[in-house]
Amino acid sequence: MGISKVDLAKMIDSTNVKATATRSDIDKLCKEAIEYGFRCAVVNPIYVQQAAALLKGSNVKVCSTIGFPLGVSLPEIKSLEAVKAVEDGAEELDMVIDLSALKSHDYSLVKRDITAVVDVKRLCPEAIVKVIIETASLTKDEKITACKLVKEGQADFVKTSTGLFGGGATVEDVRLIRQTVGKNMGVKAAGGIRTYNDALVMIEAGANRIGTSTAAQIIQGAP
Repeated sequence: MGISKVDLAKMIDSTNVKATATRSDIDKLCKEAIEYGFRCAVVNPIYVQQAAALLKGSNVKVCSTIGFPLGVSLPEIKSLEAVKAVEDGAEELDMVIDLSALKSHDYSLVKRDITAVVDVKRLCPEAIVKVIIETASLTKDEKITACKLVKEGQADFVKTSTGLFGGGATVEDVRLIRQTVGKNMGVKAAGGIRTYNDALVMIEAGANRIGTSTAAQIIQGAP
């Protein structure tokens, strides 16, 4: 399997969600996103307005993190964060699941947590919600349960990882997620994807979106 640079770029969410990211870092992120034609520029909520202004008139979407990186904010707080991000110009949201609730088997809270963010679609019907399940922290059964809850919560994507805790995307996890959610739901592989070949194997495994902080290098390395 091969994929052109142009088509690959359209599947990439170029990301800078470091706590130390500066305004100039976000400028660089957005300029590269326009240059290479990435799907999204992913930033933390404080930089959504800046990214939206820089990307205005381009085909690149602004994506904001929600409940990042731990996911243990109250559902009501995540909801407020989602609304504010959309008001500031975000069109996609990457939220972190409540892992504590999941591991406590409080599945009603997990689902309420997800739907609290998905509810932002009432304000912006076109908004895309991706739910990070942090696969490296879960057993196989927990991964399957998490995927089912994300699907029941009517989010648009299951995303593997923040990349900050214990590992990132693996081929096995991407395959499992795809098998669990079916062919029509989005699967975003993120965490540790740094090369063209890394991206390619994740797409072959079933991902239709790639999250990476080395997006420009991936495209530059594509044949």
